[in-house]
Amino acid sequence: MAVAVASQQIDVAPPGGARLVLRLRPAIDLTRDQFFQFCQLNRDVAIERNDAGDIEIMAPTGGETSARNARLIAELLRWADQDRSGAAFDSSAGFELPNGAVRSPDAAWAAHSRLAPIAAEWGRKFLPLCPDFVVEIASPSDSVPALQRKMEEYRNNGARLGWLILPDRRQLLVYHADGAVEHLAEPSAVAGDPVLPGFVLQLTPIWESPFNI
Repeated sequence: MAVAVASQQIDVAPPGGARLVLRLRPAIDLTRDQFFQFCQLNRDVAIERNDAGDIEIMAPTGGETSARNARLIAELLRWADQDRSGAAFDSSAGFELPNGAVRSPDAAWAAHSRLAPIAAEWGRKFLPLCPDFVVEIASPSDSVPALQRKMEEYRNNGARLGWLILPDRRQLLVYHADGAVEHLAEPSAVAGDPVLPGFVLQLTPIWESPFNI
């Protein structure tokens, strides 16, 4: 349930965004191990794969987006260390979703009950599951519709809660497992209950430039 629930329907930006899509199939069909090795050979590049097998290469984020993401990760990790029911992940983690896509949300959390059975085999590779909780923070060059589609993909593949944070608009979209999407205008905070019991992210520092705080 969200805190400070001032609601507003979000406007939709035109398609675009800072990413390069490489279509491989049917000429090349990388196995999961080959794609993992490809990513390891290009560790300085942010790479995802969609459910059609296309490789998506993202541009590096700017300083403000990186600082906001660092703040989010710090808050999520602090809560996860206290709660101890799951693990928090930063934007470098890869998750192979049930639909075959490999995604790296800006922040994520998954319950230990789901991680424990796969830890021995998959701990050093892309984890074959969709996190219980995912967050994407839009950078100025991101396509909002593309991020909205990604959030729907997470939910359709098992995410129980998702947050799409739009700092330039001071808006937050909360994706619930039942299909509902809350549109919040400049909320001061957002709560992760019941998926993340007791976790509350203060959003005022996210809205402000990290260089001015």
